[in-house]
Amino acid sequence: MNSKERVLTTMAGKEPDRVPIGEFAIDFDTAGKILGHETYYRAKAKSQIAFWEGRHDEVAQSYLEDTLELYDKLELDIITFPMATWEIPPESDDPPPKKVDDNTWEDHLGRIYKYSDITADITCIKDPVLDEKVFTLEDFQHRPEPVERDERSWKILDSVIQHFPDRFICGPSGGEVGIVFLGNMERGSMELIQNPGVVRAATDFYVETQNKADEILIHPDQDAVLWGADFGYKSGPFISPQMFKELFLQANKKRVENIHNRFGKKVMKHCCGNVTPLLDAFLEIGYDAYQSIQPTADMNICDLKRSIGSQITLWGGVALEEMVSGTTDQVRADVRRAMECAKKGGRFILGTSHSIAVGSNYDNYMAMLDEYYRLADY
Repeated sequence: MNSKERVLTTMAGKEPDRVPIGEFAIDFDTAGKILGHETYYRAKAKSQIAFWEGRHDEVAQSYLEDTLELYDKLELDIITFPMATWEIPPESDDPPPKKVDDNTWEDHLGRIYKYSDITADITCIKDPVLDEKVFTLEDFQHRPEPVERDERSWKILDSVIQHFPDRFICGPSGGEVGIVFLGNMERGSMELIQNPGVVRAATDFYVETQNKADEILIHPDQDAVLWGADFGYKSGPFISPQMFKELFLQANKKRVENIHNRFGKKVMKHCCGNVTPLLDAFLEIGYDAYQSIQPTADMNICDLKRSIGSQITLWGGVALEEMVSGTTDQVRADVRRAMECAKKGGRFILGTSHSIAVGSNYDNYMAMLDEYYRLADY
């Protein structure tokens, strides 16, 4: 079997020749060690600074060349296109943000950006534009603006897909509704309580907008989309299951139906945190696979295999925390445990409980791959 056949077979609830393997993402530090050189690939802060400085073509060239080289070397069954791997933002006439200190920038609208050593990312921590925004029904009653496709981004996507015709490709889409937090998570949580009518209007607007964007952004030769919005903390969902089902279940279901029915693609759902109370909603929404399965949030892949493993493909098994700070023996033990309890009957893809994230131990990742190849065959 090739990779595409392997993944589709396991997702159909049948046993392929071996367990498929894939990752939501492989961040730049591990990718750079595999490639043998520095890269913009999944280097979110480095890429952002380059975009601010107008070096879009430089980043695009790295994304293209390094994606091809990385997956040639790794031979994973699944190729994904998360943030900082393919999408090149439009160039702007706005002045670039000014550096306030080594880790802080401020743009011309007063937005403040901070660099995080933990994630190696730059995040907007203050947005006076959004802070002062009052959301009303009128904001979501106009027709969605048409989406324009960036040709540099499309060239990266298309080149990778054509280079790997036998791999299972999780490409882009118009986006995910998820849980709608207007403004930001803190502000949005209050809007859910105080302004549910506007949240409903925003949710409907996003469904229409994203359905239209699918027509521009989904590549005809990709096999799936991979959505990455988290729905929970370690202790439980961000909002109550009742609120999720009342406000967001049908919207997410409509998005999945659009991907399935209009494009014939699978929908893979990345979700960290403890989402046990939402698993019945996952099944009703119609996700084809659930990726992440965070054991440090009491999400046990063996328990999930017994409870919902015949209805949805489970993608995970190795704790990210052990990939970062554990030993090679601990990582190998995770692989063995996942194989023992989730391999039988298909509907299982091996991966980490999040990604090969910044700070992952390279030797641990190599041990994971070695143990996988030792046990993968059916």
